[in-house]
Amino acid sequence: MSTLTQNDIEIATRAAENFTRLYYSTYDSPTRVDDLPNFYRANSALTWNGRPFEGIEGVRELVSGIPTTKHEVQSFDCHPIPGSQPPSLLVTVSGTVTHGKGPAGNPANTPRHEVEGHPRVFSQTFVLAPDPNAPPTKSGEVAKYYITADALRFVG
Repeated sequence: MSTLTQNDIEIATRAAENFTRLYYSTYDSPTRVDDLPNFYRANSALTWNGRPFEGIEGVRELVSGIPTTKHEVQSFDCHPIPGSQPPSLLVTVSGTVTHGKGPAGNPANTPRHEVEGHPRVFSQTFVLAPDPNAPPTKSGEVAKYYITADALRFVG
């Protein structure tokens, strides 16, 4: 097993920051049904609040079946996993997500416990692997990653 260097950790943190920004802006975009599956591969595993999905088609099925979203990322953390160069990454993200048009978009008689339209706290964990099909990176450059595993859970 290889030892991680401070440089590995700094590059991994930049990669996680770039990934988090791109992933959630894509998730919240009008083209998400076509674009979000590009973060995954055929053998990727996704668990969305306890519901399992597999691969690119599973992601497409999930996002096409839920209302539009607006994510607010409040924090993320990244841990490089030694063993490959560049290392795989364990990324944890927490924040809130609003489905639909938000509270103002709901009819006045919408029950307060209705999920759509109200912000919900979420925790999401990703395992990112270096993409072997991406062009090689130069020293100090952020590697290209894809999602091998993704687990989202609503909190509360």
